[in-house]
Amino acid sequence: MKLVSYLKDDHDQLGILVNDYVFDMEYIHPDLPNTISMFLNYWEDCLPMAQAGEIAITEGNISMTKGRKIEDVQLLSPVPFPTSCRDAYAFRQHVAAARRNRKAGMIPEFDQFPVFYFTNHHSIQGPGEIVCMPDHFQRLDFELEVAIVICKHGRNIRAEEADEYIGGLMIMNDMSARQLQLEEMQLNLGPAKGKDFSTVLGPWLVTLEELATFETECKPGHTGKSWNLAMRCDVNGINLSNGNLSDMDWTFAEIIERASYGVNLFPGDIIGSGTVGTGCLLELNGTGKLNDPSYEEQWLQPGDEIRMEIEGLGILNNTIVNDSDGDEFSILSRKKINDAQGS
Repeated sequence: MKLVSYLKDDHDQLGILVNDYVFDMEYIHPDLPNTISMFLNYWEDCLPMAQAGEIAITEGNISMTKGRKIEDVQLLSPVPFPTSCRDAYAFRQHVAAARRNRKAGMIPEFDQFPVFYFTNHHSIQGPGEIVCMPDHFQRLDFELEVAIVICKHGRNIRAEEADEYIGGLMIMNDMSARQLQLEEMQLNLGPAKGKDFSTVLGPWLVTLEELATFETECKPGHTGKSWNLAMRCDVNGINLSNGNLSDMDWTFAEIIERASYGVNLFPGDIIGSGTVGTGCLLELNGTGKLNDPSYEEQWLQPGDEIRMEIEGLGILNNTIVNDSDGDEFSILSRKKINDAQGS
């Protein structure tokens, strides 16, 4: 089943997508909530009713006239107001390539435990325009990922049971301002302003039963579900990134286990996979320069169109735009000058 959130009467509205038509929950069952936040909080009760409604639509027991064409609605993030957002580092290929491009060896800790950071859950958005300030355009980057949403409360969740806490999968674009990130990472506190202006999710949330035919074995020595889903990203019609979700080394189940250790996870929490190999310009530029010192770096510019496609999860489209209220305001230009240097 595909769950969508869209803008209706200035509020987020939950619907089911069937044959390119969106059906509001009121047409499925009167007891179903009309927002994904409430749906997730009552997941075990709501999911069977919604699945029955989907069957009723496909069998003609609910008229197609009750639906709206997908192109006629303004899609939001499938989970417009997540309770939190973590992003992991699960693809070994991406980590190894990024370190190799910096002439650094692979760190053994990657294979010992999954790691994640918190990003700004108030900056979650869906398809459409990504509004950027001047400093964001200092090496602006996309990151091709998959995200899950937690569908029930849990704490100290073992990896062997963790897949039960996954409500579904969706495409994630972890936008990154690399110059801001480069400067703040030198202080060893993790990413902050380089990440918090936009994280894109969409176009819909795909529940696990619809992905059952894509399930495959996870990497040896790991625990949890894995899915054979081809991933790609095009910018302005040019293919730049290709990978597969099955390339994840750490599974979502293992990431949930670590994230929930001594911590409560709640319905509506988002967890990203981290970037697939070749899934960002930072990695592509680094590899290009490593192979050819005269390689010309490329970064996202105003007007660029990003198209992410993941098998079974749909197509996520975004366009980069300038913040019309941003003028030339730059926090990079406001860095303090070292006193010793200035004296």
